Amino acid sequence: MTTSPDRPVPEPAGDADTVRTDLLQFLAKHTGREWTTDADVFGNGGLSSIFAMELVVHLERTYGIAIRGADLRMDNFRTVQRMGTLVERLRQPAPGGSGA
Repeated sequence: MTTSPDRPVPEPAGDADTVRTDLLQFLAKHTGREWTTDADVFGNGGLSSIFAMELVVHLERTYGIAIRGADLRMDNFRTVQRMGTLVERLRQPAPGGSGA
């Protein structure tokens, strides 16, 4: 994986807790409130679908991943737990790929 010097990407060995902690901090900074990993960020008058796109951009830039197609389902962004799982999955080498 290559990275741009202006976009630090955490090492792939970084654990899931690191991703989730980053996401909780990102949400707190951008919403002015604290979140838990299982809180529905879009339910009960939460965040807008426009903010979902901000989350997509943040995840792609921060973790050097590309979120496309079926992965753009709202369910993948509903909670910090689900976003973390998505990042973990997309950071894995593609099946049959060289992993480099």
